[in-house]
Amino acid sequence: MEATVTHDIRQRKADHLDLCATDEVAFQNRTTLLEQVRLVHQSLPDIDLDQIDLSVELLGKKLRAPIVIAGMTGGHERAAEVNHGLAAIAEARGYGFGLGSQRAMQKRPDTAWTFEVREHAPTALILGNVGVVQAREMDTAVIAKMLEQVGADALCLHMNPAMELVQPGGDRDFRGGRETIARLVKELPVPVVSKETGNGISIETARAAYEAGVRTVDTSGAGGTSWVGVETLRAEGDARTLGELIWDWGVPTAASVHNVVACGMSAIATGGMRHGLDAARAIALGATAAGFARHVFKAFVEGGRDGAERFLIRVEEQIRAVMLLCGAQNIAQLQQAPRLYGAELKEWMALAEPAG
Repeated sequence: MEATVTHDIRQRKADHLDLCATDEVAFQNRTTLLEQVRLVHQSLPDIDLDQIDLSVELLGKKLRAPIVIAGMTGGHERAAEVNHGLAAIAEARGYGFGLGSQRAMQKRPDTAWTFEVREHAPTALILGNVGVVQAREMDTAVIAKMLEQVGADALCLHMNPAMELVQPGGDRDFRGGRETIARLVKELPVPVVSKETGNGISIETARAAYEAGVRTVDTSGAGGTSWVGVETLRAEGDARTLGELIWDWGVPTAASVHNVVACGMSAIATGGMRHGLDAARAIALGATAAGFARHVFKAFVEGGRDGAERFLIRVEEQIRAVMLLCGAQNIAQLQQAPRLYGAELKEWMALAEPAG
């Protein structure tokens, strides 16, 4: 049975890489709602473009730009090339870097090398990654050892019930999540980041994370890659039917960022980030940094490390340009820049307001 499980995980990782290199797994009819964040143009910015400061502090480390290469993969030989190449970019450009789920590493210790990126990124912010359901069954010491092995500065504890419901052999028992988060916040030697996997963060989830002691959340909002969609394309029968029904399920990225910030936490805005304007809009909503995943991966597939780095440099240049046009000298000023919100985003934001 163990051999079957580990083979299935390895094959799933390979399938994920193949599917995420295409646009087939995007949300179909839902957007991130970042387009409904309308920044106000300033014709007299009184700023030198080259003097704009993009730096931020995230999880105790300074990033040269508000960019995280979000967690994508691991546990497969092909994943090692992706992780090592993208981690090297994070080191060179001063970004954060997230690992994919380390469940494969837990089940198959021989795959640990696919997650080990410190050789390529000795000083970068590295985010480990474990599912909350898996962590529920693991001793804190075991998780701490996994994080130490990859040199992680923090743990992304991912929540993915929608994805699991469609995934062949996925989890069905999601009890104990809050208690698991609270335990790991208290006992791990590194910060815990609550993270979704494509379905976003409701105000209720944000409040629960805060009450459990979390202070940073990776939104992974609806409107970008649908991980329900990824698993739907791998599923058969009733699971595929369910996946097609809930393909677009979730809280849009813009609303997710608002919910996290409204609860007094730092937001890593992931979920459908396409370019620097999306990143700037998310930061204007209060996010500390923007996370890019599938579009970076596609650039890597098409052009290797150089292609992915060119994409991210372009994102930096776009963020800088938008900041100039908003009259923002630094990230704190961008977070305070005048903006308008569209009607649907306002409806989502209203859900975060205290009752009465």
